[in-house]
Amino acid sequence: MDKLTSMLVFSKVAKAGSFAAAAKELGLSRAMATKHVMQLENGLGIRLLNRTTRNLNLTEVGAVYLERCRQILDDMEEMELAVTRLQTEPRGLLKVCATPFFGSYHLAPAIGAYMEVYPDVHVELSLQTGSIDLIEEGYDLAIQLDELQDSSLIARSLGTSQRVVCGSPAYFSRHGVPRTPEELRQHNCLINMSMAPRDHWQFNIPGGETTVIKVGGTMQANVADALRIAALSGLGLVILPTYMVGQDIRRNRLQAVLTEYVPAPLEIHAVYPHRKHLSAKVRTFVDFLHERFHPKPYWEEWAQDQLQEA
Repeated sequence: MDKLTSMLVFSKVAKAGSFAAAAKELGLSRAMATKHVMQLENGLGIRLLNRTTRNLNLTEVGAVYLERCRQILDDMEEMELAVTRLQTEPRGLLKVCATPFFGSYHLAPAIGAYMEVYPDVHVELSLQTGSIDLIEEGYDLAIQLDELQDSSLIARSLGTSQRVVCGSPAYFSRHGVPRTPEELRQHNCLINMSMAPRDHWQFNIPGGETTVIKVGGTMQANVADALRIAALSGLGLVILPTYMVGQDIRRNRLQAVLTEYVPAPLEIHAVYPHRKHLSAKVRTFVDFLHERFHPKPYWEEWAQDQLQEA
Protein backbone atom coordinates (compact mmCIF):
# COMPACT_ATOMS: atom_id res chain seq x y z
CA MET A 1 0.00 0.00 0.00
CA ASP A 2 1.14 3.56 -0.65
CA LYS A 3 2.81 4.85 2.50
CA LEU A 4 1.90 8.50 1.89
CA THR A 5 -1.76 7.51 1.56
CA SER A 6 -1.47 5.52 4.77
CA MET A 7 0.08 8.51 6.53
CA LEU A 8 -2.78 10.71 5.29
CA VAL A 9 -5.35 8.20 6.56
CA PHE A 10 -3.57 8.00 9.92
CA SER A 11 -3.52 11.79 10.31
CA LYS A 12 -7.23 12.01 9.44
CA VAL A 13 -8.12 9.21 11.89
CA ALA A 14 -6.12 10.92 14.64
CA LYS A 15 -7.79 14.26 13.96
CA ALA A 16 -11.33 12.84 13.77
CA GLY A 17 -10.85 10.37 16.63
CA SER A 18 -12.68 7.80 14.57
CA PHE A 19 -11.93 5.38 11.74
CA ALA A 20 -15.47 5.74 10.41
CA ALA A 21 -15.36 9.57 10.27
CA ALA A 22 -11.93 9.60 8.63
CA ALA A 23 -12.97 6.96 6.11
CA LYS A 24 -16.07 8.96 5.17
CA GLU A 25 -14.00 12.15 4.65
CA LEU A 26 -11.52 10.31 2.43
CA GLY A 27 -14.09 8.31 0.50
CA LEU A 28 -12.84 4.97 1.83
CA SER A 29 -14.48 2.08 3.60
CA ARG A 30 -13.89 1.81 7.35
CA ALA A 31 -12.12 -1.48 6.77
CA MET A 32 -9.73 0.11 4.25
CA ALA A 33 -8.95 2.98 6.62
CA THR A 34 -8.18 0.48 9.37
CA LYS A 35 -5.98 -1.50 7.00
CA HIS A 36 -3.92 1.60 6.14
CA VAL A 37 -3.18 2.35 9.78
CA MET A 38 -2.36 -1.28 10.54
CA GLN A 39 0.01 -1.29 7.57
CA LEU A 40 1.90 1.63 9.12
CA GLU A 41 2.01 0.00 12.53
CA ASN A 42 3.22 -3.31 11.13
CA GLY A 43 5.88 -1.61 9.05
CA LEU A 44 7.14 0.44 11.99
CA GLY A 45 6.73 -2.33 14.55
CA ILE A 46 4.93 0.03 16.93
CA ARG A 47 1.38 0.83 18.02
CA LEU A 48 0.24 4.27 16.92
CA LEU A 49 -3.28 4.19 18.35
CA ASN A 50 -4.85 2.71 21.44
CA ARG A 51 -8.26 1.37 20.44
CA THR A 52 -11.21 0.45 22.60
CA THR A 53 -14.83 -0.06 21.66
CA ARG A 54 -15.58 3.52 22.69
CA ASN A 55 -12.32 5.47 22.44
CA LEU A 56 -9.40 5.91 20.11
CA ASN A 57 -6.28 7.67 21.42
CA LEU A 58 -2.75 8.28 20.21
CA THR A 59 0.06 6.45 21.92
CA GLU A 60 3.06 8.52 22.98
CA VAL A 61 5.07 7.39 19.96
CA GLY A 62 1.96 7.81 17.83
CA ALA A 63 1.78 11.50 18.77
CA VAL A 64 5.41 11.98 17.71
CA TYR A 65 4.83 10.11 14.47
CA LEU A 66 1.68 12.14 13.77
CA GLU A 67 3.63 15.40 14.02
CA ARG A 68 6.20 14.20 11.51
CA CYS A 69 3.46 12.88 9.21
CA ARG A 70 1.80 16.28 9.19
CA GLN A 71 5.09 17.96 8.32
CA ILE A 72 5.66 15.57 5.42
CA LEU A 73 2.10 15.91 4.13
CA ASP A 74 2.28 19.70 4.38
CA ASP A 75 5.58 19.66 2.46
CA MET A 76 4.01 17.43 -0.20
CA GLU A 77 1.05 19.77 -0.55
CA GLU A 78 3.34 22.78 -0.81
CA MET A 79 5.50 21.05 -3.41
CA GLU A 80 2.49 20.05 -5.52
CA LEU A 81 1.14 23.60 -5.32
CA ALA A 82 4.50 25.01 -6.45
CA VAL A 83 4.73 22.60 -9.39
CA THR A 84 1.13 23.30 -10.38
CA ARG A 85 1.79 27.03 -10.32
CA LEU A 86 4.78 26.53 -12.62
CA GLN A 87 2.48 24.68 -15.00
CA THR A 88 -0.36 27.19 -14.87
CA GLU A 89 1.36 30.53 -14.17
CA PRO A 90 4.32 31.83 -16.21
CA ARG A 91 7.27 31.88 -13.81
CA GLY A 92 10.78 30.52 -13.39
CA LEU A 93 13.72 30.19 -15.77
CA LEU A 94 13.03 29.94 -19.51
CA LYS A 95 15.99 28.65 -21.54
CA VAL A 96 15.88 29.67 -25.19
CA CYS A 97 18.28 29.02 -28.07
CA ALA A 98 18.48 30.96 -31.36
CA THR A 99 20.89 31.90 -34.13
CA PRO A 100 23.12 34.90 -33.34
CA PHE A 101 21.58 37.49 -35.68
CA PHE A 102 17.93 36.58 -35.17
CA GLY A 103 18.46 36.19 -31.45
CA SER A 104 20.22 39.54 -31.06
CA TYR A 105 18.14 41.76 -33.33
CA HIS A 106 14.66 40.22 -33.15
CA LEU A 107 14.36 37.79 -30.25
CA ALA A 108 16.09 39.91 -27.59
CA PRO A 109 13.67 42.87 -28.05
CA ALA A 110 10.75 40.42 -28.01
CA ILE A 111 12.04 38.92 -24.75
CA GLY A 112 12.16 42.38 -23.20
CA ALA A 113 8.56 43.05 -24.22
CA TYR A 114 7.47 39.61 -22.98
CA MET A 115 9.05 40.10 -19.55
CA GLU A 116 7.18 43.36 -19.10
CA VAL A 117 3.99 41.30 -19.30
CA TYR A 118 5.34 38.30 -17.34
CA PRO A 119 7.88 39.66 -14.81
CA ASP A 120 8.10 36.36 -12.90
CA VAL A 121 9.82 34.69 -15.87
CA HIS A 122 13.60 34.97 -16.20
CA VAL A 123 15.11 34.18 -19.59
CA GLU A 124 18.44 32.58 -20.45
CA LEU A 125 19.15 33.19 -24.15
CA SER A 126 21.86 31.17 -25.87
CA LEU A 127 23.02 32.25 -29.34
CA GLN A 128 24.69 29.62 -31.47
CA THR A 129 24.84 28.20 -34.97
CA GLY A 130 24.47 24.59 -36.03
CA SER A 131 22.18 21.85 -34.80
CA ILE A 132 21.24 21.52 -31.14
CA ASP A 133 19.68 18.84 -28.97
CA LEU A 134 17.03 20.60 -26.90
CA ILE A 135 16.62 17.79 -24.38
CA GLU A 136 20.31 16.96 -24.05
CA GLU A 137 21.30 20.62 -23.64
CA GLY A 138 18.37 21.50 -21.39
CA TYR A 139 16.59 24.13 -23.51
CA ASP A 140 12.88 24.80 -23.19
CA LEU A 141 12.62 25.85 -26.82
CA ALA A 142 14.60 27.06 -29.81
CA ILE A 143 13.93 29.34 -32.75
CA GLN A 144 14.70 27.32 -35.86
CA LEU A 145 15.11 28.75 -39.35
CA ASP A 146 14.39 26.94 -42.62
CA GLU A 147 13.58 23.21 -42.70
CA LEU A 148 12.87 21.41 -39.44
CA GLN A 149 15.75 19.14 -38.54
CA ASP A 150 14.07 16.89 -35.96
CA SER A 151 10.62 15.51 -36.71
CA SER A 152 10.17 14.44 -33.07
CA LEU A 153 9.96 18.09 -31.95
CA ILE A 154 6.78 20.10 -31.74
CA ALA A 155 6.94 23.12 -34.07
CA ARG A 156 4.84 26.26 -34.33
CA SER A 157 5.23 28.63 -37.24
CA LEU A 158 6.19 32.19 -36.34
CA GLY A 159 6.18 33.45 -39.92
CA THR A 160 8.56 33.63 -42.85
CA SER A 161 11.40 35.76 -44.12
CA GLN A 162 11.85 36.37 -47.82
CA ARG A 163 15.30 35.73 -49.26
CA VAL A 164 16.69 38.52 -51.44
CA VAL A 165 19.79 39.10 -53.54
CA CYS A 166 21.24 42.47 -52.67
CA GLY A 167 24.34 44.63 -52.85
CA SER A 168 25.37 48.16 -52.02
CA PRO A 169 24.68 51.10 -54.36
CA ALA A 170 28.47 51.57 -54.61
CA TYR A 171 28.91 47.99 -55.86
CA PHE A 172 26.21 48.40 -58.52
CA SER A 173 27.65 51.72 -59.69
CA ARG A 174 30.96 49.95 -60.38
CA HIS A 175 29.75 46.59 -61.70
CA GLY A 176 26.21 47.11 -62.94
CA VAL A 177 22.96 45.44 -61.90
CA PRO A 178 22.26 41.79 -62.84
CA ARG A 179 18.99 41.45 -64.75
CA THR A 180 18.70 37.64 -64.71
CA PRO A 181 19.98 34.93 -62.37
CA GLU A 182 22.40 33.79 -65.09
CA GLU A 183 24.17 37.17 -64.97
CA LEU A 184 25.22 36.43 -61.36
CA ARG A 185 28.06 34.36 -62.85
CA GLN A 186 29.72 37.64 -63.87
CA HIS A 187 29.41 39.12 -60.34
CA ASN A 188 31.32 38.75 -57.10
CA CYS A 189 28.91 36.65 -55.00
CA LEU A 190 29.75 36.27 -51.32
CA ILE A 191 29.34 32.66 -50.20
CA ASN A 192 27.64 31.43 -47.04
CA MET A 193 29.60 28.36 -45.93
CA SER A 194 26.71 27.13 -43.76
CA MET A 195 24.49 26.63 -46.82
CA ALA A 196 24.44 23.30 -48.62
CA PRO A 197 25.58 23.41 -51.33
CA ARG A 198 27.25 26.68 -50.44
CA ASP A 199 27.85 28.00 -53.96
CA HIS A 200 24.47 27.18 -55.54
CA TRP A 201 21.69 29.80 -55.41
CA GLN A 202 18.17 28.73 -56.32
CA PHE A 203 15.57 31.01 -57.93
CA ASN A 204 11.98 30.83 -59.07
CA ILE A 205 11.38 31.73 -62.68
CA PRO A 206 8.13 32.68 -64.46
CA GLY A 207 5.92 29.67 -65.09
CA GLY A 208 6.54 28.06 -61.69
CA GLU A 209 9.90 26.47 -62.53
CA THR A 210 13.15 26.85 -60.61
CA THR A 211 16.71 27.38 -61.69
CA VAL A 212 19.94 26.85 -59.77
CA ILE A 213 22.93 29.07 -60.49
CA LYS A 214 26.46 28.18 -59.49
CA VAL A 215 28.08 31.36 -58.18
CA GLY A 216 31.53 32.29 -56.99
CA GLY A 217 33.31 35.15 -55.30
CA THR A 218 36.27 36.40 -53.31
CA MET A 219 34.86 35.84 -49.81
CA GLN A 220 33.26 33.01 -47.89
CA ALA A 221 32.08 33.03 -44.28
CA ASN A 222 30.29 30.61 -41.95
CA VAL A 223 28.32 33.43 -40.29
CA ALA A 224 25.85 35.23 -42.53
CA ASP A 225 26.17 38.59 -40.78
CA ALA A 226 29.83 38.77 -41.84
CA LEU A 227 28.68 38.54 -45.47
CA ARG A 228 26.07 41.23 -44.85
CA ILE A 229 28.73 43.59 -43.50
CA ALA A 230 31.01 42.82 -46.44
CA ALA A 231 28.15 43.57 -48.84
CA LEU A 232 27.52 46.89 -47.06
CA SER A 233 31.16 47.79 -47.71
CA GLY A 234 30.65 47.21 -51.45
CA LEU A 235 32.56 43.94 -51.77
CA GLY A 236 29.89 41.90 -53.56
CA LEU A 237 26.40 40.45 -53.68
CA VAL A 238 24.70 38.32 -51.02
CA ILE A 239 21.54 36.27 -50.81
CA LEU A 240 20.11 36.77 -47.33
CA PRO A 241 16.71 36.80 -45.59
CA THR A 242 14.87 40.07 -45.03
CA TYR A 243 15.10 39.70 -41.24
CA MET A 244 18.83 40.36 -41.75
CA VAL A 245 18.85 42.93 -44.58
CA GLY A 246 15.37 44.47 -44.44
CA GLN A 247 16.51 47.48 -42.42
CA ASP A 248 19.50 47.99 -44.73
CA ILE A 249 17.21 47.92 -47.76
CA ARG A 250 14.80 50.32 -46.09
CA ARG A 251 17.63 52.80 -45.47
CA ASN A 252 19.07 52.30 -48.98
CA ARG A 253 22.33 50.88 -47.68
CA LEU A 254 21.60 47.77 -49.73
CA GLN A 255 19.58 47.42 -52.90
CA ALA A 256 17.52 44.30 -53.70
CA VAL A 257 17.86 42.94 -57.24
CA LEU A 258 16.31 40.08 -59.22
CA THR A 259 13.12 40.55 -57.20
CA GLU A 260 11.06 38.90 -59.94
CA TYR A 261 13.08 35.69 -59.32
CA VAL A 262 12.54 35.64 -55.57
CA PRO A 263 13.66 32.30 -54.06
CA ALA A 264 11.50 30.34 -51.61
CA PRO A 265 11.05 32.12 -48.27
CA LEU A 266 12.77 31.06 -45.08
CA GLU A 267 10.45 29.36 -42.60
CA ILE A 268 10.74 30.40 -38.95
CA HIS A 269 9.52 28.07 -36.20
CA ALA A 270 9.51 27.86 -32.44
CA VAL A 271 10.35 24.25 -31.57
CA TYR A 272 10.05 22.48 -28.24
CA PRO A 273 10.15 18.86 -27.05
CA HIS A 274 6.59 18.20 -25.81
CA ARG A 275 3.02 19.29 -26.47
CA LYS A 276 1.44 17.51 -23.49
CA HIS A 277 1.66 19.31 -20.14
CA LEU A 278 3.40 22.29 -21.75
CA SER A 279 4.53 24.73 -19.08
CA ALA A 280 2.90 28.13 -18.87
CA LYS A 281 6.17 29.94 -19.49
CA VAL A 282 6.77 28.09 -22.80
CA ARG A 283 3.15 28.33 -23.91
CA THR A 284 2.83 32.06 -23.26
CA PHE A 285 6.24 32.84 -24.78
CA VAL A 286 5.46 30.99 -28.01
CA ASP A 287 2.04 32.67 -28.16
CA PHE A 288 3.71 36.04 -27.63
CA LEU A 289 6.20 35.48 -30.45
CA HIS A 290 3.49 34.22 -32.79
CA GLU A 291 1.45 37.37 -32.19
CA ARG A 292 4.53 39.58 -32.65
CA PHE A 293 5.85 38.01 -35.87
CA HIS A 294 2.85 36.38 -37.56
CA PRO A 295 1.49 36.43 -40.23
CA LYS A 296 3.61 39.18 -41.83
CA PRO A 297 6.67 40.16 -39.79
CA TYR A 298 7.81 43.77 -39.61
CA TRP A 299 11.08 42.96 -41.40
CA GLU A 300 9.10 42.20 -44.54
CA GLU A 301 7.58 45.68 -44.33
CA TRP A 302 11.08 47.18 -44.23
CA ALA A 303 11.93 45.76 -47.65
CA GLN A 304 8.45 45.97 -49.13
CA ASP A 305 8.99 48.82 -51.61
CA GLN A 306 11.81 47.09 -53.47
CA LEU A 307 10.23 43.64 -53.30
CA GLN A 308 7.02 44.96 -54.83
CA GLU A 309 8.95 45.85 -57.96
CA ALA A 310 8.73 42.17 -58.95
